[in-house]
Amino acid sequence: MSLSNRYDFVLLFDVKDGNPNGDPDAGNLPRLDAETGHGLVTDVALKRKVRNFVAMTRDQDVRDPQPGEKRFEIYVREKAILNQQHQRAYSALKLDAEPAESAPDEAIEKISEAKKPAKDKKRKGGGDDVNKAREWMCQNFFDVRTFGAVMSTGINCGQVRGPVQLTFARSVDPVIAQEHSITRMAVATEAEAEKQGGDNRTMGRKHTVPYGLYVAHGFISGFLAKQTGFGEDDLELLWQALAQMFEHDRSAARGEMSTRGLYVFKHDSELGNAPAHALFERIVVARKSGVDVPRGFADYGVMIQDTDLPSGVTLLRKS
Repeated sequence: MSLSNRYDFVLLFDVKDGNPNGDPDAGNLPRLDAETGHGLVTDVALKRKVRNFVAMTRDQDVRDPQPGEKRFEIYVREKAILNQQHQRAYSALKLDAEPAESAPDEAIEKISEAKKPAKDKKRKGGGDDVNKAREWMCQNFFDVRTFGAVMSTGINCGQVRGPVQLTFARSVDPVIAQEHSITRMAVATEAEAEKQGGDNRTMGRKHTVPYGLYVAHGFISGFLAKQTGFGEDDLELLWQALAQMFEHDRSAARGEMSTRGLYVFKHDSELGNAPAHALFERIVVARKSGVDVPRGFADYGVMIQDTDLPSGVTLLRKS
């Protein structure tokens, strides 16, 4: 069942003595706004956690059709070869020949080239085959019908504009990135051991934020949901993922990350009954009086202005 409402939501989460989203171009330091010192977490990182949660709870191994639900497969997953995912759509719909199971990317590309119309219809995204393949991808992959995808590389399944979009998360207050030296009491090779005379120590670095409370905003379009087939069951799974995704994403760098609030503004109409920014301003997060250096969620207060909401807007709390 497709959505008939627009939704805007505020996601509140925190990190303690961890790295919520390292920047690989900066030695994996926590991402910061260089001018203000506020911490940042990219929308891509948040979507990754949603994908991981869905893959863990609802996805299936494509080699075994028995467990799980095919409708909740994940398109962008670890070690995935996207052109092979596109080929699955054409093979399932019998739109072109299926490559051998062990065929490399080059073989898939050649098959795709051989089946192209003279005017490169698939590459340009036109024609019934591409539309059918795009619909198949939306039906089978949760993240395609949720976040959208560009699937026009190699074997063309078109492009999908997802109904769910997230912003970067930004910390309420400036954060500092701390660097820690760490020691491993082992080395990887015999050559390293010989150089150290058997001491066998390896030095490294670890980057953390002492504490940061982050706020991200999200948007869900009922109009785009109809185009991708994003329905009520997908919406409930999304809320569950946003509320619980950090509970199953523990690591040495993210030992204490938690969703602290998920506030959803539901509009009575698809077009919406109020601007998103005006609704977001009703969730006010600020340090409590007397707290100079916040080191926990208890150091903050969350004020929710849920009285006199615009007509046609309802505030739902999902965590």
